[in-house]
Amino acid sequence: MNEFRTEVKELQIGQKIRELRQKRRMTLQDLSDTTELSKPLLSQVENDQVIPPLATLLRVAKGLRVPLQTFFEEEDNTQKCLVVRSDDAERMYRRPSHGGSPQPYFYHSLAYGKKHKHMEPFLVEFDPAQTDQSQPVSHAGEEFFYILEGQVELKHGNETYILNPGDSVYWDSNEPHRLRALGTEIAHGIAVLYPRN
Repeated sequence: MNEFRTEVKELQIGQKIRELRQKRRMTLQDLSDTTELSKPLLSQVENDQVIPPLATLLRVAKGLRVPLQTFFEEEDNTQKCLVVRSDDAERMYRRPSHGGSPQPYFYHSLAYGKKHKHMEPFLVEFDPAQTDQSQPVSHAGEEFFYILEGQVELKHGNETYILNPGDSVYWDSNEPHRLRALGTEIAHGIAVLYPRN
């Protein structure tokens, strides 16, 4: 748990959200009304007690009128080309629910620190032991997912797709969707989000 809290502080998502909210003279209630996320959840996020899932971050970004990458970039980084080495694993986080229980995936930004990007690439690891807790999400934009290992089920709208290593899928994320691992094997994939803000 102490290691988790250290990682949360390194990413500083909560601090960035609070600073942006205060800069726009918004209260927590204002942000709650705009994003349709609960005030207690937003408070936990701002205090680095909870790392929000990507869908929640997208809603917060839209509510604050900033690009999603704002939460993953470094202020002084203006590189035109960013290389992320394979042994740089410090940016991998499991997202807990607001109650603190583990949730179905880890996500690791593959372009952490790159400013002014239009895509958000992530390495995603699905925990099959936690998939029952996942709920469909929807947000503005498009997503691409490539399966590296394991087996993943995608529910998109009324359709269900079973994805195996080497399979890829591209979808409109305005439709409710959910990804989860099947079986008992850990599944890995590369996800690329194109959020429309």
